[in-house]
Amino acid sequence: MKLSTPRWWYRREGGPAPLTRALLTPLSWIWAGATARRIARATPADPGAPVICVGNLTAGGVGKTPIVRELLLVLNNGGVAAHGLSRGYGGSLKGPLRVDPSRHKAGEVGDEPLMLAQDFPIWVSRDRVAGATAAAAAGAQVIVMDDGHQNPDLAKTLSLVVVDGETRDDEWPFGDGRVFPAGPMREPLAVGLARADAVIVLLPADLPQADPALLALLASKPVLIARLEPAAPPPGGPQVGFAGVGKPWKVERALQAAGCDLVDFAPFPDHGAYSEDTLRGLAERARDLGASLITTEKDWIRLPPAWRERVAAWPVRARFEDEEALARVLAGLS
Repeated sequence: MKLSTPRWWYRREGGPAPLTRALLTPLSWIWAGATARRIARATPADPGAPVICVGNLTAGGVGKTPIVRELLLVLNNGGVAAHGLSRGYGGSLKGPLRVDPSRHKAGEVGDEPLMLAQDFPIWVSRDRVAGATAAAAAGAQVIVMDDGHQNPDLAKTLSLVVVDGETRDDEWPFGDGRVFPAGPMREPLAVGLARADAVIVLLPADLPQADPALLALLASKPVLIARLEPAAPPPGGPQVGFAGVGKPWKVERALQAAGCDLVDFAPFPDHGAYSEDTLRGLAERARDLGASLITTEKDWIRLPPAWRERVAAWPVRARFEDEEALARVLAGLS
């Protein structure tokens, strides 16, 4: 059973359930210690091609995959044969294998790899070294790895950490700084940030600018600003939205900001499969409200084929504000 991300994790201070968080804190010490030992003891392997790791410091929901897509686009448009690499979370196949959109399903290779494979060469592998080596052998000049900042097995040429730039309504990307399961952090902020070459602050389209306090916190590293923008406007008319992503409330807010007539919204756990009963319930809710159904591309790719005709996929893209700054960071690959 998949569980939803606790929204209280992202309260900067004064979050609910203080006793629960206090009881979970010793477990967070164990988690952080195990991560630190694993990283310290590893000998990273060279797969035969430069690796860009697009990672994060928290438990999902920051927008890594749109950043991976944009980097793959920039590199390939620049004449670099860039391939993507993913663990294939939610998929049953261990790999290494190249995702074939005409043959594979989300339940086999994961929703994000299947989505990216519509446009780029994408590999999935539980063993990141084996996957990167296979990609390099197949002609990848650069490998863009989705997630893996805490995975020490693969040598990284460039480590980029993506940070959610949403700071409205008392949200803070790192919560109160506690490590999982007491908070959203995969490791302490200073520890994870020290291994990064640069930080990408990803802003929602309607947020005017990044919070100065957040930029000051990250100032020890080069900071790039990117925006998560709609690639197309939402469909007209009333819509019932749903999303199973790390922070589904961000999808609801983004749809509203884009002018969608959103009459209801249903959150689901990240990467979760949609049962027939669940989809029928959503369809009945939409019918009762005289509305249509809308979801993210990532969720749409997980739907059974018959349901894809009944649900609109709303595409978004990450756009870097300073393309020259991005080029300077990527120049470190050569």
